[in-house]
Amino acid sequence: MPITFNPQTGMFFIEAKNTSYVIKLFKGKFLSHVYWGKKIKEFEWTDFDVTGGRAFGATPDPNDKSYTFDTMLLEYPAYGNSDFRHPAFQVEQEDGSRITNLVYKTHRIYDGKPKLEGLPATYVESPDEAQTLEIDLYDDLIDLKVTLIYTAYKDYDAITRSVRFENLGKQRLKILRAMSACVDFPEGDFELLHLWGSWARERYVERTSLIHGIQVIDSTRGESSHQHNPFIALLSKDATEKHGDVYGFSLVYSGNFAAIVEKDQYNLVRVTMGINPFEFTWVLEPHSSFQTPEVVMVYSQEGLGGMSRTYHKLYRKRLCRGAYRDKRRPILINSWEAAYFNFNEEKLLALAKEAKDLGIELFVLDDGWFGKRDDDTSSLGDWFVDRRKLPNGLDGLGKKLNEMGLKFGLWFEPEMVSPDSELYRKHPDWCIQVRGRTLTQCRNQYVLDITREDVRKEILRMMKEILRTAPIEYIKWDMNRPLTEVGSLELPPERQKEVFHRYVLGLYQMMEELTTEFPHILFEGCSGGGGRFDPGILYYMPQIWTSDDTDAIERLKIQFGTSIVYPASTMGAHVSIVPNHQVGRITPMKTRGIVALSGCFGYELDLTKLSKEDKEEIKKQIETYKKIWHIVFEGDLYRLISPFEESAAAWMFVTEDKKEAVVFYVEVLRSPNPPVRYLKLDGLDPDKKYLIESEATTKYGDELMNIGILIPQTWGDFNSFMWVLKAVE
Repeated sequence: MPITFNPQTGMFFIEAKNTSYVIKLFKGKFLSHVYWGKKIKEFEWTDFDVTGGRAFGATPDPNDKSYTFDTMLLEYPAYGNSDFRHPAFQVEQEDGSRITNLVYKTHRIYDGKPKLEGLPATYVESPDEAQTLEIDLYDDLIDLKVTLIYTAYKDYDAITRSVRFENLGKQRLKILRAMSACVDFPEGDFELLHLWGSWARERYVERTSLIHGIQVIDSTRGESSHQHNPFIALLSKDATEKHGDVYGFSLVYSGNFAAIVEKDQYNLVRVTMGINPFEFTWVLEPHSSFQTPEVVMVYSQEGLGGMSRTYHKLYRKRLCRGAYRDKRRPILINSWEAAYFNFNEEKLLALAKEAKDLGIELFVLDDGWFGKRDDDTSSLGDWFVDRRKLPNGLDGLGKKLNEMGLKFGLWFEPEMVSPDSELYRKHPDWCIQVRGRTLTQCRNQYVLDITREDVRKEILRMMKEILRTAPIEYIKWDMNRPLTEVGSLELPPERQKEVFHRYVLGLYQMMEELTTEFPHILFEGCSGGGGRFDPGILYYMPQIWTSDDTDAIERLKIQFGTSIVYPASTMGAHVSIVPNHQVGRITPMKTRGIVALSGCFGYELDLTKLSKEDKEEIKKQIETYKKIWHIVFEGDLYRLISPFEESAAAWMFVTEDKKEAVVFYVEVLRSPNPPVRYLKLDGLDPDKKYLIESEATTKYGDELMNIGILIPQTWGDFNSFMWVLKAVE
């Protein structure tokens, strides 16, 4: 059984595929963390010491000075009763006190996994896929019930955690901090890995040693952000792609988050993750509840690669949903870098005809089709077609595209409003704002207050009218700025610190309603590129625009870093024009294609201006994508060479049955007179013989993994190679 409880020893034993997680009920009422790591058969030590007693330790029980919380490994620690590390939660009572004392009351173990009210989360399709443990903790003085929720997956090395707070009393409580998970480690010889960046440089990999003190990875921007992804991992110092212990924490949430790592004077390490407590308070009325987002915790003894492959499989199959979850996505052309705001129906149809002739399947009309949107200074919020550009409307354009044999897609930015718009002139009060304060503009726009039901209803009304009247099969949902002057004119003063979280709940409600009503539409998330590339969005949209930076060489780092957590099937990846519009680099069409083939494949350039040679290369790329997409989307990823460490990058995908593989190599800068180099592969069956299609040769898997493939010597920078392997009998 994945989850058991031994009342004699007070041990909760949680078991995932190859992972064990153990909790001890200390003195019958306090939850102490015991173990998380490689699967063990049992943990029934009756004499296991969880106290870690030290001199000068503050003792919470005056009648029992044998323990102090300050040196214990705790499962969901409180503030103020002898533990001086950062707490997992904090609740303020009406008298101003913030002291709580949660003790164990009961627990439940059951098959399956519960949904989280109003929040995205991983799921099961059958109750036998997972088991769930709910542990009820009570503070009887203030009538507070806190339920810790753990789910262990049978076929994944993943354990999910979240917390539910319930006010069972008569006084109004204020939640000041509500982290979704806390794990205390008994030693601190770890390194911390996280994904940082900025616009056009998202999810760069950074690995540092833990320091004594606190390290925080967070966002206060109202979105998960370009700057930090809601993910961290602790690694043993010897951990590599293939070896070593790795503990991953990934938050299924799209707003302000915090991942806090604290190493104390005894080298104990505490990790907490959840909603960022900065600028957060939640008023918990009597007989009401509050649910935290879910943290997905993954343990790997096979290094970073093993951790990544677990996240990839779980998120691909049990986070993403909908009709396109397991399908090949249509190959698209996006109008943005081809035309920006300067287009009309004739220009779009000419681009579409060229796309159809090359084998592209979906035409996406990006920004500029609505209101009077000739640049980025106006019309957000006015979601009606600009008849100057499209005299036959979206319906007319869509029908013409369909007659060509193309699907039709459309760009929206529904959370925003331009100061120069009909919507803003009519409803200036509909913005996120603080009364009397000047509103900060970013990209010439404000943020709509989607904490308000009336605002959400109007946005959805306009969007639904378009989706019901035009033959649209794809939506790109953008969000191009952070939140500032955060407040809502509709909320009372004591609830103003709820706005950040209420904004995210409103976003999820809108996305749930639209994806439910229009299940045939492929939705793609976007936030100035990759500013909201997080598990929360993937629950509603199976793919996200990875970055506004479309340069193939820049994308090596961006896609490599993104792959630490997220599968290739979730990454929007397009071939764009050269010189590239973000960095001015000129790279071969072949290399641009090879980088984009490791994601949701498409194009973003003016096809009518390409040479005959480039058009022929595009045809080859499209045929290649149709041939290998199932390997890329459903196969296991192995990162072979990191672009953060070398002037090259290499990676490969292998099908689960190990019968097919595709290998990619990109060289950044060419060295003079370089040595001969072989690329060692990974993940193959050592006893299978593989046909290397491009070389018409066969080699055993053990040879390919231990000796490798010869990397060809070529002239010039930015060259690339791809090998397709198939097992032969």
